[in-house]
Amino acid sequence: MALLEATGLSHAFDYPLFSNLSFTLDPTQSMAIVGVSGCGKSTLMHICSTLLPPNSGEVFFEGAPLYGSLSRNALHVRREKLGIIFQSHYLFKGFTAKENIELSALLAQTPLDEALLERLGISHVLGQKIGELSGGQQQRVSIARVLSKKPRVIFADEPTGNLDKATAREVMDVLFEYIQTHDAALMLVTHDAALAQRCNHAYALENLTLVKQ
Repeated sequence: MALLEATGLSHAFDYPLFSNLSFTLDPTQSMAIVGVSGCGKSTLMHICSTLLPPNSGEVFFEGAPLYGSLSRNALHVRREKLGIIFQSHYLFKGFTAKENIELSALLAQTPLDEALLERLGISHVLGQKIGELSGGQQQRVSIARVLSKKPRVIFADEPTGNLDKATAREVMDVLFEYIQTHDAALMLVTHDAALAQRCNHAYALENLTLVKQ
């Protein structure tokens, strides 16, 4: 069974973004979406991650619909099963890096993964307040926070945008390894064509549809 399945998704704001999109995302699989700014990449990710209902169509998680008459299912799935890495970090500024990560682990009732923090290169900044960290360090803290809840599907919107090339590759290695070892899946929005090609499936969102790359 697919972890995530989209059927007939359509959405528009002042103009149509996409129409009648359908795809599946299986365990251990990764999917990248590229396209020009404003084409609807982030909107599509927000719909698939339960943050925004589509104008039409449905999203299924493990076979169960997330929208329609079961909106409470969307909230439960988002809280328990999905991890979302935003372009903006949405970290608690008054907390330390460790406290931000620990809060996520506590809510998910999972132990703090010290090896993960080491892999992400943030072990030495755990005691610092978020406002004292660079943008790249904050991004890595946000990724650690997401992975600490042990999600089944990770949604990542430009997760390497604040990172240098070497660090970006290391961070993506962590994400790709995670979905393999946790039987999870990754949906990635990126402007980086080379990064998109690391995924099992890469699509461009153009002319209202997904085009295989």
